Order: sequence, then structure tokens, then C-alpha cells
Amino acid sequence: MYTVLTCITEQHDLTLVGLAGLICFLASHCAMVLLDRAMSSEGAVRLTWLVTAGAAGGFGIWATHFIAMLAYDPGVVVGYHAGLTLVSLLIAIVATSAAVAAKIVYGRWAADILAGAFFGAGIGLMHFSGMLAIEFPGVISWDEKFLVASVVLGIGFSIAAFRFAGRSGRSTLGRFASTVLLTLGVVALHFTATAGVTVVPDASAFNPSMLLSPALMVVTIVAVTFSLLTGGFAAAIFAVRSGAKTARAERNFKLLVQGVTDYAIYMLDPDGKVSNWNSGAERAKGYTADEIVGKDFSLFYSQEDRQNGLPQRALETARSEGKFEAQGWRYRKDGSSFWAYVVIDPIYDETGALIGYAKITKDNSKQKADADRIEEVSRNLDVALENIGQGICMFDRDERLLLCNKRYLEIFRFPEGSVHAGMAYREIVDIGYGANTEDAAEAAALSEAHYLRNMALIRSGAGSAVHKYASGVSIQQHVNMLANGGWVVTFEDITDRLKSEEQVAFLAKHDGLTGLPNRLQFGDNVSEEMMIAERVSGHVAVIGIDLDKFKEVNDQHGHATGDKVLVELAARLDAARQEGEFIARFGGDEFAASKRFDDLSALHDFIARLEGALAGTVAIDGFEIKTGASLGVAIYPSDAASVDGLLANADLAMYRAKQSLLQRVCFYEADMDEMARRRRALANDLWASIDRKELHLHYQVQKSVRTGEITGYEVLLRWRHPERGNIPPMDFIGLAEECGAILPIGEWVLREACREAASWNNGYKIAVNLSPIQLGHADMAAVVAGVLLETGLNPRRLEIEITESSIIVDKEKALRTMREIKALGVSIAIDDFGTGYSSLETLRSFPFDKIKLDKSFMAEVETSPQSKAIVRAILALGRSLEVPVLAEGVETQAQLDTLLEEQCDEAQGYLLGKPQAMGEAVVGKAA
Repeated sequence: MYTVLTCITEQHDLTLVGLAGLICFLASHCAMVLLDRAMSSEGAVRLTWLVTAGAAGGFGIWATHFIAMLAYDPGVVVGYHAGLTLVSLLIAIVATSAAVAAKIVYGRWAADILAGAFFGAGIGLMHFSGMLAIEFPGVISWDEKFLVASVVLGIGFSIAAFRFAGRSGRSTLGRFASTVLLTLGVVALHFTATAGVTVVPDASAFNPSMLLSPALMVVTIVAVTFSLLTGGFAAAIFAVRSGAKTARAERNFKLLVQGVTDYAIYMLDPDGKVSNWNSGAERAKGYTADEIVGKDFSLFYSQEDRQNGLPQRALETARSEGKFEAQGWRYRKDGSSFWAYVVIDPIYDETGALIGYAKITKDNSKQKADADRIEEVSRNLDVALENIGQGICMFDRDERLLLCNKRYLEIFRFPEGSVHAGMAYREIVDIGYGANTEDAAEAAALSEAHYLRNMALIRSGAGSAVHKYASGVSIQQHVNMLANGGWVVTFEDITDRLKSEEQVAFLAKHDGLTGLPNRLQFGDNVSEEMMIAERVSGHVAVIGIDLDKFKEVNDQHGHATGDKVLVELAARLDAARQEGEFIARFGGDEFAASKRFDDLSALHDFIARLEGALAGTVAIDGFEIKTGASLGVAIYPSDAASVDGLLANADLAMYRAKQSLLQRVCFYEADMDEMARRRRALANDLWASIDRKELHLHYQVQKSVRTGEITGYEVLLRWRHPERGNIPPMDFIGLAEECGAILPIGEWVLREACREAASWNNGYKIAVNLSPIQLGHADMAAVVAGVLLETGLNPRRLEIEITESSIIVDKEKALRTMREIKALGVSIAIDDFGTGYSSLETLRSFPFDKIKLDKSFMAEVETSPQSKAIVRAILALGRSLEVPVLAEGVETQAQLDTLLEEQCDEAQGYLLGKPQAMGEAVVGKAA
């Protein structure tokens, strides 16, 4: 080491040594920079950088060697052989190029070793061939130790330098580590080898005239070296900046493409396989880049589309036409579909060769759904326009038809195909009148008049107008003016509506079924007659009319037959009417009549004619239906001073006639008001009877006819009025049904009976009657269920008794309620069988648990063979239906014996036990 230092300091020009070191450093750095560019390039560009690195770096290293040699002072005159000098330069360039190539071509460790070996050995060879180019009067001798050491140092530093090449990073040390190591390798090799040189003078071997001047070589080498290095650095700097700019552009483009999430943007190779994938594509189609890159893009099509070759045709279209653009269904990874807008562009390289396709996909499902909805709405509007009941058409500001519907053409009976968009309004009017008017001149005149009149209406802003035509047709026109000067007009054929309005006006004061005046018109007529009677001191009679047993007609023959009877009787009443007499129907089977009179005989004559019209028979659908009516008469001014008063008093008289067995006509009497007031007062007391605890229950025993054992008790309601005493059920049950009190009273009876029966220490049944009002109540089944739950009575101990008339009122509703009650476990008996309709259809419609034979048959069973035959028939019916029969009203032993003989199941009556209040003690005694 000391020898090398001595050689540098004592045998070299330090200025030139410094210059050589600088050139070495610059050459080494240039070689490393150009090596880095070559490593980051491909193809021809890489080869260019490799040659440049070898030339610039090799020349710089060679320059370092010769400037250092020029700095060496061997003590004799020195010159340089031109040929060998150029050979050493070539060796330096080849060695540097080989080292750079090895670094690029081979693997990591092999590249570093090979590159260092090529460079170190080559620089050593360059050094020694350069030494051979020195010409001076003497002979050079070599020290082998220094020779070997120089080569080892050169190779070692070179391997280290190439180890750091391409890993510069961003730190200063990292950027210059390979340069420093390579510089140290060159310097160490040169000065270690020079230290081992010994020059032996010999003047005979030297010819100075054939040598290159050292001074000239210094200037030339330095100039050329700096030029080459400057050019190399300039090229490298330009390439670095260009590469950085390209990298930034690529990075920005990649960020742009990857940042787009609304569009799927990706590349396809020439075979249609996906080569890259952005986040928008992942979002739209569900595949990650790892899952889809390398797979064929036909994966996004349906199986049917793939079979039809749609993906391949898309690529062919892109190639042949320069672009493929379409919309269609595409499929995601999870199998779901979306409506896609697709663009495929072919991509070509600089030679025109196809290198792939750029594909952009946009999910347009929402837009398609919106378009489909708009299309559907438009289609529906078209359908609606063609099917609305009104004619509609639209005209522009120039009176040209824009659109019309089919109904418009039908209303005006235009010939098919004669009217179309673009026609003038005047032309359309001419066609309409020409097609529907036989005389051409008349048609022209009517058309002219209609056009002028209607256009004046339209331009004046008149919204509606009605056109009545000679044919009797009435058309209502409604116009809406548009902002642009056009108008929309609708037409409606109101011929039927006008007739209907006339009919409505008629029905407002007439009965729809019979055509007679109704209550409203009757009241107006009576008011007018009362005013006249007041002026002339006359009288006005108001007659209330109610048909007898008309409900039975509806129940037995149906409401249609009942309506026919009403129409017939109304016609008879109208035929019996004379001048000044007025007859009206109030509804149902209720009629009314009025007559202003001076002589009472005239009133009696009118009443007789009314009776004659109402009495008799009416033949309907093969039936002879007997008719009759009850009439009540009230007279102005003696009986009332108002229309309502007259009607109310006539009703009171009419109800008196209905209750009478002999009279069919009753005149109002003052005591009728007192009777009505007493009835209303009794109804008020009836409503309060529950709270006053005036109601109580009696029970009548029911026994087996064969064994005499008790089977149950019928619950009977009793009312002890605080002033009137005990009121019979026949006097207040009907009143309770009329005023509605039967609902709370009936519920009280049911609850009280169940509560008391639940306290008995036996399993006897109790039978509770339901009125038609209760049965028709919507919540009756729920009431029964609630009472059973509240009292704790076993449902099998409760029996509900229902008359057949209760079912006839609303059979469907009654049967539904009965089924709901029976579903609770409660049994149901049909009461008073044989006195009502006794319809077998009723027994067929509902599976009753018991038939109760009406007591009227037992009263006559001993004396009337007919009654006995009926009892026998009903008992046989019960056995056939497997329904037990209970006979009511058994009061004699003979009646009981008859029932036993006829195999009746149960009996009830005074013979077996009278109704009485029943507590636990009485129940036990009865048992």
C-alpha cells in the first residue's frame, strides 16, 4: 500500500491525477446511469442504451487510464504507439458493454459476478495493453504481486459496484454508491499496477519521431471524453425526464381509469380475453381482476348469445367498422343481469397490427327501466285514449287536426278513414254533415253555420256548449285552449244522460216501483189543499193505508212477486181516483191518499173506492193472492193543523184499524194520542227496567215423556212494574222489539240464566229464547261466547230457542249466526214449530238439535183428529231426521198419554210444572 501511495505522490503529476479521477468518476456515473436506463427498457431501446453505456463508459474509463499514464513520470522521454492505444480503447468499450449486457441478461447474483468479472478483467487488459503502447528509451519490468493485486481489486470493486446498480433509491448515498465503487475499482487497479512497474533505461530502443505527443493526447482525450460524457449524461437526463413524464402520464391515466366507477373500462387481447380490469368493471360485473383477467369476455353474455356467436360478431364489427356500439343484456358473476351500453374500439400499434380492444360498458338498467315505463305509460295512454267514453281531439293554432280517438269518429258517425291528422277543422265539419245529411245543399248550409258558430265559441274562450241535432242526439262539447293557440276538445253524447236527469227529476217526487207520487210530493199536495180549504172553509182528509199481511206475501212468494202485487194495487188505486183526489206510496206496503171535500159523503165515497181497489185477489205467476188493507183517516182542521200532524194521526187511526178484528177503516179519535203516549211511556220504563232490577226469571220444567225424568228448564222473562204490577210478556216483548230494548234485555236474560244455572248442583240444561232482533245482531255469537266465559257455564248445558220467523227475515245471516253459536258447543232448538211456515227447507238448511211442537196443537189433540194427525206427522218427521221433539202446552194426562203413544221425546206444560222462580233449593226439590 505504501508503495502505491509513493508511486502516486512521487512519480505522478497530481493535477493530472486529479483530472483522471474526475473523469473516472464521471465516466463511472455515466455508465451506471445508462445501465439503469437499459435495465428499465425493452427491445431495441434497451440495445441502444446498452451500446451507449458501453461506448461512453468505456471511453471514459480508457481516458482515465491514459490521463493517469500521462501523469506518470518514469524519468525518461515517453511517447505512445497509436495502434496499441486504439486497441486499448476498443478493449475498454467492449469490456464495459459486456459488463452492462451481463447485468441485464443474467439473474441477480450471476449478473453481478459476471458483470464485475467482465469489467474488472477488461479494464485490467485495457491497462496492460495501454502500458504496452508506451514508447520510451528503456525496458519495463513487472512485479507479479502488484499485477495480481490490481486485477483482484478491480474485479472485487466492480462486482460490488454492479451489485448496487439499479438499486439507487432516492438517497444520495444510494444514487452514488455504485459510481464510487466502480471508480475505486478503476483507480485501485491502475495505480496498484503502476506501482509494480520498473523502467530500465535503454536509449537504443527509442525512436521519438514515430510517437504521439503526450501533450496533444491530454488535450484530445480530455476534449473527446467530456464531449462523450456530456452527450451520454444529456441523453440519460432527457430519457429520465421523458420516462418520468411518461410514467406520470401513465400513472394519471391509470388513476383516471381506475377511479371511474360508473363505467366498466378494460382491455381485451386480439382473441377477446380480458387483459386488464378497472374498479368500475369490478363494481358493474362483480369480478375482481384476479378472477377475470385471462378469461374470455363472452363470459358476460348469456348462453344463448354465446351460441349465436354474438361476442365474436361484436369483435368482427369493431375490426371491420372501427367501432362496435350496442345495448343488450349482460350478466354479472352472481348470475344477475343488467342492461348494458357497450362500446368496443380496436387498438393498433405503430405498425398497424391489431394489439387488442378497448371495451367500455355502462349499466343503463335504470335508463332502460325508465324508458320501458315511459313506453308502457305511452302505450297505456294510447289504449286509454281509444277506450274512454268521450270523444277527444286536438287542433293546432292553424285549425289543423293533430290527433283524435276512435270515440270521436263514432259520435259523429264519420265514414271510416275519412278523418286523419293534418286535416283542417272546416274540412272535418263538411265531411260530418255531408255523411249524415241527404241533401247536399242543406249539408253545406248546416256545415257553414256550425263552423262559424263553434269557432266563435272556441275563440271566445267558452269552455262548454251543448249541440242538439235534428236526430235527437245531444252532444256536450268542452274546450281547453292551449298556450300555443291550439285547443283540445272533448265530446260526450249526453242524450241518455239528459233523459236520465229527466227521470231523476221524476223519481225525486215519484215512487220508482209504482210511479205514484212519493211522500215529498204528497206533502206538497196536502199543503196546497190545506191552504185552499182554509180560504173556502173546506176540509182535507189524509188517509193512511197499510196492506194486510203483505210481509207473508214476500216471505212465501218472494220479493219479486210482492213487487208485482204492489204495482197491481197501485194501478187499481190510480184507476179508482177521481179529479181532486191524490194517492201516493211512501214505501214498502205503505200508501197514503188525500181529498179536499165539503160534504162528508164525498169522503166516504172516496174511502169506499179505495177499499174496493185494495180488497180482492191478485193473480201473479199462477197464484191467487188475497189482498186487503187497513185505513186510518185524519181530517183538517179538526184533527190537526199541519201535514205532519195529519199524517201522524192518520197512522194512529190506521194502527187501531189493524188491531181491530171487525173494522178496516178507523177515523182518528183524541184518545188515540193518550194510548200512544202510554205506549211510549211503557217503552221508556222498559229501557230502565234492567237498572231498576224490575226484571226476573221464571223456569218451566221439561221432562222425558217416556221416563218422566227432568231434561231441562225453559227460561221465561217476567216484569214487575213498580206502578202497574206484573206485566205479561205478550204486552212488553213486542214493544221491546219495536223500540230496540230487546237487545240489552235479551243479553241480561242470557247472562242471568247462565249465571244461575252455573250455580246448580246438577247438569240440567236451560233453554233461552232469542228474538229475531237478537238473531239478526251481528255480534250475537260473540255475546253468547262472552256470557259463557264470564259465567263459567258448560256450553252443552245451554240451548237457544229460535222461531222459524226469525230465520225467514234474513235467512243467510241467521244461518251464519246459528252456525257460529253451535260451534261454541251450544244446542239450538226451533220453537213454535207448526204455526209458522213449518218449511222443510228450514230443517234441511240447518241441523237443529230439537223441534218444539207449538202448544196450540196440544190444546186440540184430544178433540181434533186434524191436530192429532199433525202432531203424529211432526213426531214422525223428527224421528226421520233423528231430531228429538218437545211438545209444549201439556196440561192433561190424556195429552201426555197421547204423546207417549206417539213416541214423543219430551214435554213441557202446567201438568208437569208451572213456571216459577228457581233457586238451588227448588232445583234440588224438582230433581
